[in-house]
Amino acid sequence: MVDNGEHIYYTLNAPKKGGPQLKSLPKVGLNPARISHPKAAKTPALPAQTPPQIQLVFPHPLPGEGVWVPTGPPIDGGPPVLVTTFRSETDYPQFVAYAAWFDHTRTQIGYYPGRYEPPNAAVRGPMMVPVDQRSRLLATFNGGFTYTDGSNGSADNGLTNEPLKDGNATLIGYSDGRIDIVNWNGGPNPGPDVAWARQSLAPIVWNGQLNPQLNDDPNSPQWGYTLGGVTRVWRSAVGIDANGNLIYVAADNQTVITIAQILQRVGAVRGMEFDINPEWHTLITYTHGSSGLVPTVVGPNPMQTSKRYLVPDDRDFFAVYRPEPGPVTVPFK
Repeated sequence: MVDNGEHIYYTLNAPKKGGPQLKSLPKVGLNPARISHPKAAKTPALPAQTPPQIQLVFPHPLPGEGVWVPTGPPIDGGPPVLVTTFRSETDYPQFVAYAAWFDHTRTQIGYYPGRYEPPNAAVRGPMMVPVDQRSRLLATFNGGFTYTDGSNGSADNGLTNEPLKDGNATLIGYSDGRIDIVNWNGGPNPGPDVAWARQSLAPIVWNGQLNPQLNDDPNSPQWGYTLGGVTRVWRSAVGIDANGNLIYVAADNQTVITIAQILQRVGAVRGMEFDINPEWHTLITYTHGSSGLVPTVVGPNPMQTSKRYLVPDDRDFFAVYRPEPGPVTVPFK
């Protein structure tokens, strides 16, 4: 009865189409002119990659809309992390999507268990970004659905936390530095070349196309239950572009269909849904000043602070680092 009542209430109070246009977008990233560049590296610079140009839905973009901006100084001559904001639906001109792009040649990514998720971590670890790794920290972001909500397996450094499930979309970091999203069919354990793996439901984007099984049911056993049976909630997702770079997106008032469309719009050729509902989406970027690490939250979430992942957290998460030589592993110390 409570569920039905909440569903009726939130349906009646669902966002209405139309409304006033935004006059500006939230500021994200840093002005490139104000970034202090480190001394030139002795090794030759790698060719700089750039994300795909975002195909905006409004004919008259707001200042900075869909423009990728860096979050800190370059690495090997190119930006390791870029962020942007844009409006995602013409019917809802006040909805804003937040996106981040991670150059896989200029970053290394680690996957960390939290206090309770995954339930049976092979190594629980610090449940936060390790203190002695913070000098190279660039960004952090939330993980996917809990294990109980989708039998979503995971692994770190060759050790299985929860068994991987065939048919689940799986974000994988390989020991050679590659990042990919695969439709897993390799059994319960990762292979020897996998640095880490995290599953979350079935793919929502494949070969650049939306999964035809997507639906906007707020109580979907396939795509996630929303608090109060709300059709549109905060959702996050990750994707891989055609050059093998990782993309993270988050936006309020989304169905699984519309968050998949946002992934498409930012150039993802494969994508998967990550955590949903207001409490969990978290994207934080970091700069390094004379007083230490300075975190910046990208995308509003009053239920979380900028210190999330710098103190032990209940849920699993990802940390994006400046690269170090050698095979990629997840540093727990």
